[in-house]
Order: sequence, then structure tokens, then C-alpha cells
Amino acid sequence: MNWLEERASELEFNKTDRHEDKLSSLSDWIVDQVKQNKKASVNFICTHNSRRSQFAQVWFKIVQQWAGLNIAASYSGGTEVTACNERTIAALKRTGLQITAENPDTKNPVYVLFNDHSEPVLKLWSKVYDDEYNPTEQFAAVMTCDHADQNCPFIPGASIRIPLTYTDPKYSDDTDEETQAYDHTCRLIATDMIRLFMKLKDQIK
Repeated sequence: MNWLEERASELEFNKTDRHEDKLSSLSDWIVDQVKQNKKASVNFICTHNSRRSQFAQVWFKIVQQWAGLNIAASYSGGTEVTACNERTIAALKRTGLQITAENPDTKNPVYVLFNDHSEPVLKLWSKVYDDEYNPTEQFAAVMTCDHADQNCPFIPGASIRIPLTYTDPKYSDDTDEETQAYDHTCRLIATDMIRLFMKLKDQIK
């Protein structure tokens, strides 16, 4: 059983309604895009585009493939550019994902995520939410941190704005809790993406 299947199996024993309304809003919006014969664009946004928004972009992409769907594209951005934190990358690798850095000696490396067949499926780096790589209109802006949600009351071009927030694992940096904190956040976000795509599969049958 792989890491995602373990998370999915845990849902049978964990009936929490955490983020249920937010996930339902996002699912409904994606379904509406599908009904209009559009591929939905979802931009996950936090302040530094370093931790939570990167986790969300990755798991949205990976879980969608795992669920056998191809109805939405995932993006991420911040209110300022820093770097995709190396602790974020380490946590993703601990789940079994293959990731390498194209330019590891720069301040803002580009990380390439590969699938089981060693094909690149996603690139991760820190960027602002309106970076040229990201969608400029008709996208869902999903706010993964309270700070970005409060300080960016208006996201130009967004069709819907959804606060799907998580505690920043940064509090644990350089402590004995670091690995546990990052793995916990990674797991929470992945589990929410599994919930999301379970809803979507039911809605688009």
C-alpha cells in the first residue's frame, strides 16, 4: 500500500468535518467548470509560497492523477517571493515522491517532481500569485494561510476565493519537532485533497 492509499484508508476511521464546507465549495466550482467544458484552474496562495501552498499544489496534482481524473490544473503563489522551503521538499520526499533541483545553488531553486515512470509532472519554486506562469482569470484562489487571506482581500481575476487554511509548520524550524510538524502538515493537506477528489468523482459520475 502506497502513502496515498494509506491516507485514503485512514478516512474510513476519521469522519471529521474539518474543512468540509470549504472543500465542498471548491468541488462545486470545479464541477461547474467541467459542465462548461473547461479545465478548472486552482491557484493555492500563501504569503511566501514556501510551505503550505506548495504542499497543496503538489497534492492537488498527484491526488487527481491517483483518482484517475484530468479536470483541473494546480498552481501556487505568494504575496512575495522567497523559496520553496527545503523542509517542504524533504517532507514530500518522505512520502515517496521523486524530486530533484534544477539549480540547487540559487536562492530560489526550481524543484522538479517526477512520476513513477521518471517523467516530470510538476515544477516547484516560489513566485507571486500573479506570476506569468499562473492563471490571470477565471481561477479559484485558495488561501492556505490566514496572513495571505487577511492581507489580500482582493485577488484580481479570481472567480472564487476560498480560505482553506493550515498552521504554518515554520514554528518548528530547527527544533526536534521539525520533521513531525512538516509531515503532519503534508499529511493534512494531502488528506484534504483526497477528500476533494472523492467528492469530485461522486459529482461527475
